[in-house]
Order: sequence, then structure tokens, then C-alpha cells
Amino acid sequence: MKFSHTIFIIILLIISIFTGLVLINNNQEKLKTANKSNKQKLIPVEASKIQNGPIELRRIFSGSLEAYTEFIVAPKISGRIERLFVDIADTVTKGMVVAELDSAEYIQESAQAEADLEVAKAKLIEAENALQIVNRELKRIKTLRERGVKSDSQFDIVKANQLAKQAELAVAKANLTKAKASLKAANIRLGYTKVKADWTGDDEKRVVAESFVNEGDTISANTPFLLVVELNPITGVIFVTEKDYTKLRENQLVTISTDAYAGESFQGRINRIAPIFRKNTRQARVELLIENSSKRLKPGMFIRAAVILQHVKKAVIVPQQALTIRDDQTGIFVIDKDQEKVLWKNVTVGIIEDDLAQVEGNGLSGCVVTLGQQLLANNSKIVISAIKKAESYRRRKIDSK
Repeated sequence: MKFSHTIFIIILLIISIFTGLVLINNNQEKLKTANKSNKQKLIPVEASKIQNGPIELRRIFSGSLEAYTEFIVAPKISGRIERLFVDIADTVTKGMVVAELDSAEYIQESAQAEADLEVAKAKLIEAENALQIVNRELKRIKTLRERGVKSDSQFDIVKANQLAKQAELAVAKANLTKAKASLKAANIRLGYTKVKADWTGDDEKRVVAESFVNEGDTISANTPFLLVVELNPITGVIFVTEKDYTKLRENQLVTISTDAYAGESFQGRINRIAPIFRKNTRQARVELLIENSSKRLKPGMFIRAAVILQHVKKAVIVPQQALTIRDDQTGIFVIDKDQEKVLWKNVTVGIIEDDLAQVEGNGLSGCVVTLGQQLLANNSKIVISAIKKAESYRRRKIDSK
């Protein structure tokens, strides 16, 4: 009996120890679960300071350069080019003779017109003398008729002769005027053999951009053979969409850059804004007037034109990645003063510049969550792993360029 009792007690002790171990293990598991749950309530986030300062809406448009003005030199008459005085890249002054055509035919034409003029002058003198003679004859016949020596019929004959001579004189005068005009026209055509670059405008010098002919070529009247352009100022051409079109205005400043002069910029302004959009691209042409006194910028160069469409001096600025959409509302998570939880704030987004965004709303100060907000709700508890300055986003964007 004692042996059986001892075994029973041992079994009870074993059961008690086993039960205790199970309870201890369960308590430890519950403690671990509780600790894990408590840790999950603290959501790790990255944050940035909310800034106050200026922000700009800047757009960069691609385009190309064109000559401010172009003038095509073309002869007014046909002929063979005897001499060409300029070539590509040469400077041309206003009214300068740039080419000469074969003038032999036009010299002969002028000489013929001059001879015709001399003949017309001689015939005019002849007609004037004839009229003087007939006038004296008419006067004599009139006197004799009054004395009864000459009849009325004789007087009428002389009178008719006078009228004929007067008509001949008028014709001679007209022929003289015609001969003068013909000589003048012949001399003008002779002058056209010296082809001039005579454009309108105040600029006195331009540059030959293209040459289409060579010495010895025979060309027709009005055939283009030189293109001269003005390079200062120079025109930049960009195309803008409807979204940006309404923000542009004439005389708005523009900063120009080009691959030809990396790291340099040129200043210009908006000169003309097209009143229509092209149907195939839905874009409008905008012309820029760019100062080019050094003439380093050339027509045909690719350009980038930076235009400030909007500027706000005092704005609340946050990193663009802080913007969050919840229930179709745009907002940000602002960290409270104790940096223990976040508060949801509805905002209105304004200008977006690079990685920064202008926001408007109530209670926008302190720090804003920039990473981890997908796990957050209003009053969520957080732990901040890093706080960045908003300027770092701007600097990162600039450095990447």
C-alpha cells in the first residue's frame, strides 16, 4: 500500500510540473504577442519640414531659332551672271551691289533709245518751224483778204494747213515724251544688271545665309539667288499647349539655353503669340525675341526656353511625395508637436515645382510625412526614422540635371 501511495504522489507531482510548464509557456507566448502588437501600433515614417517661401511655376519648352528677318535677292531682269561679289557668311550692307549681269544687250537698248530721243527732238523742231511758217502765211493771207486781194477759200486752205501743222507739233511733242520715257526705261533696265540687296528696315547690315547660283549661270527674272538674314536680334520659335497658353503674355521674360553653349544662358522675351492652334498638334506658335549682339546664336539651332508662368512670394511648401489621396480628397499627414502621431489635413494644391508643391489649408506647420503614409490614418501613432528638409528635394532635382 505504501509503495502504491508513493507512486501516486510522484505521478501527481509530474502532472503538476507539466501543467505549470504549459501555463508558463502560454503566458510567454501571450506576452510576446502583446509586445508585438504594441510595436505594430507605432508605424515608422519619414518626414520633412513644412517650408514657407517663394515658389515658381516654370515650364521648359523645346524649339528652334529662326532669322529675325529674311530678304531674298533676285534680279528684276533675265541674264547671265558675270560677277558675284558675295558668298555664304559674307556681310552685306543695305543697297550694296551683290552681283552683275551681262549688260551688253541693255547697253545697246539704251543707246537705241537715246538715238530715238534725238530723232524725236529733231522732228519736234521741224514741226515747230513748219507751224511758224504756216502761221506767217495765214497772217499774210488774212491781211490780203481784208484788202480784197485773197478770197475766203484761199484763207480756208491756209487755215486748214495751220491746223494740220499744229497737230503735227502735238504728235512731235508726244513722240519726244515717249522717247524720253523709253530712254529712261532702258536705263532702268540697264541699272538692273547691277543686282542690289536693297531691303526695307532700319538695319544697315545683314549676313548671306544661302547662295543658290554661281557665276556664269543664266537666270530668269525674279529667280532667287541669295538669301540674306538679320541675326541681331534673333527669333526663337516654340509651340505650347492649351494648358500653358493662357499663362503666356507678350514681353514676358524667357531664359534660353542651347547645346552649342552648354552652361550658358541667353535672355529674351515673348514677342508674338499666335491667335490660333494648329489642328494637327493642338499647339500654338510663340515667337521669342532674343538679343544676339555677339551673333553666336544661329538660325536652325535647337533651344530650350524656360518661362516662369506663375510666381508666389509667400507659399506653404511641402515635398510633392507628401501629397496623399484619401476618399477622393487630397491631403497630407502633419505630425503633431510631440512627434507621436499624425493628423490628416485636407489641402488645395497650387504650383508644383520640380519635387515641391504649394499647398493651402489649415494647421499646416511643423513636419509632414513623406514616406509611409499608405499605412496611416488620422491619429495614427508613429515613429520617425528620418526628417529631411524640403530644400533637399529641390537640390536633388537641380543636381540631377
